[in-house]
Amino acid sequence: MFRTLIATLLALTLAVPVAAQNSESGETSTGLSGQSGQLESILERQRALAEGGEQFNAGPGREDFDLNAVETGNISDVYREVRGGTEGAVRSSSRGPAAETMIQTGGMSWLQWREGPVSTYGGILLLGTLALLAVFYLIKGRIRISAGRSGVTILRFTSIERFTHWLLAGSFILLGITGLVQLFGRTLVIPLIGHEAFAPIAIAGKFIHNNVSWAFMLALILTFVIWIVHNIPSRVDWQWIKAGGGFIGGHHPPAKKFNAGQKLIFWSVILLGGSISLSGLSLLFPFEFAMFEKTFGWLAAVGIPVPTELAPQEEMQYAQIWHVIVSFVLMAIIVAHIYIGSVGMEGAYEAMGDGEVDLNWAREHHSLWVEEVEAEGRAAPPQATPAE
Repeated sequence: MFRTLIATLLALTLAVPVAAQNSESGETSTGLSGQSGQLESILERQRALAEGGEQFNAGPGREDFDLNAVETGNISDVYREVRGGTEGAVRSSSRGPAAETMIQTGGMSWLQWREGPVSTYGGILLLGTLALLAVFYLIKGRIRISAGRSGVTILRFTSIERFTHWLLAGSFILLGITGLVQLFGRTLVIPLIGHEAFAPIAIAGKFIHNNVSWAFMLALILTFVIWIVHNIPSRVDWQWIKAGGGFIGGHHPPAKKFNAGQKLIFWSVILLGGSISLSGLSLLFPFEFAMFEKTFGWLAAVGIPVPTELAPQEEMQYAQIWHVIVSFVLMAIIVAHIYIGSVGMEGAYEAMGDGEVDLNWAREHHSLWVEEVEAEGRAAPPQATPAE
C-alpha cells in the first residue's frame, strides 16, 4: 500500500503539469503531446503493479531509482533527460542557473559526506588538537621567561596592528562557533534542546555567520598588507625549525619579528582563510561562481580523473563541503595558536594586549628583531629586576 501511494504521488507530480500544459497550448515541453489519458494509464499501471507484487523502489537516496516502474509511452526517456540535466528537457517558468535541473541526485552524496566523514573527522581533529595541547601542558607546563622579567618593555605591535589582529580573531571565532552550530545542530543540538528551541538559534547563527564574514575578509586583507613584509621566509627560519623552536635543547633560536612558527601561522591564515572566503562567497551568492568546474577542468587536463561538467547545485555542494573541511583545518591551527599566545607561554599575550612586551621575553624569542629595534634607538637598555 505504501509503495502504491508513493508511486501515485510521483505520477501525479509528473502528470499534472503535463495536463495543464496540454490544456493551455495543446503541447508539452517534454515531448509528451498526444498522451491522452496518461494519468489514468499510470494509475492503472500502478494498480497492476501492486496487485502483481512487483517492487517499486522509491527510497530516498536511491541512485538506481528508475521511472520505468511508472512509465507510459516515452516517459522513461524524458525522465532520463531530466535526471541527466539535458538542456530543453524541462521548460520552467522559473528563471536562474538551476531552473533547468529538475532532479539532482548528487544531493544525497553531499548529505552523506556532510553528516558522515566531514563531521566525524572534523570533530576528531578539533577534539584531538585540544587533547594534545592538554597533554603537552601537563608535560611541559607554561614556558617561562628564562631570565625573568626585566622591568623594561618594548613596543611590539602598534594599535592598528592589534586592531587588525583582534578583528580577524574575533570574527573567526564567531564564524567558527556559528558554523559548528549549523553543522552539528541536527545531530547534537536538537536532541538536547529540541527543534523549537534550536530554530531561533539557527536563524541567528546564520545571520551572524553571513554578515561577520565580511569583517573576517576585511581583516584578512589588512593582515596580509600589514605583515607580509615580516613573513617572507628566510634562512634564519630554517635554523629555527631545526632547533624545534626552542623546545629541543631548551634554547630559543634567533628570530626576527616573526619566527618560523609564526610565519607558518600567518601563511596558514592567509591561504586557508582566503580559500574559505572564496568558497564562502560562492555560498553567499549561489550559482554566481563556477569555481569547481574550472578547477576540475585544470585537474582533468593533467590526467586526474574528475568530473568536468557540474550542475549548478553540484557547484554549491562542492563549495559547502570544501568550506567546512578547510575551516576545520584552520580552526585546529588557530586553537594551537591561541594556546601558545595565552596559557602556553609567559609574556606572549601582552604583545596583543597592550602592544608592549618585556625586553627579556623579546630577547629570548626574537633576538634579531630586538637588535634592530635597539639599533634604531627604540628600546632602553635592560635594568635589574626589581626586588620582591
